[in-house]
Amino acid sequence: MLLLSRSLRRKLLATLLAAFCFVLLYNATVIDSRTVASRDSRPTPVIGSKLAFFATAYCKGETTSAGVTPQSGIAASDPALLPEGSVVQVDGVADRYRGIYTVMDTGPKVSGRHIDLYMWSCTEALSFGKRPIKLTVLRLGWNPRNSSVK
Repeated sequence: MLLLSRSLRRKLLATLLAAFCFVLLYNATVIDSRTVASRDSRPTPVIGSKLAFFATAYCKGETTSAGVTPQSGIAASDPALLPEGSVVQVDGVADRYRGIYTVMDTGPKVSGRHIDLYMWSCTEALSFGKRPIKLTVLRLGWNPRNSSVK
């Protein structure tokens, strides 16, 4: 066995240095898919901004996270980007899907720049698939003062 020294000071110094290195190693952040996804460098949308999003559709559910029954004109989104009560205009899709939607729902699969549009027909929702859209933010959240029309 290798002895560091017979000096008590050197042993204490080596022990403190080892403890300090252990604490640094213990608190180190490993870059993986979870930490990279949480460091989204894209800024939070502002009122009036036109953004590129991906849209999918859903058709089932009894109550949204806002407490209302799902119906036409309701969308689900990531609350970090578009909080409940936000009003958005969807463009870049067929005329029957184009229009104004109110964000009234969230979901575990709706994260980042992804919006889920409610459709009554599950067959139509499945055929909608996933497609790129242009989204204009008209209001953020429930406060009417956070609206583009003043």
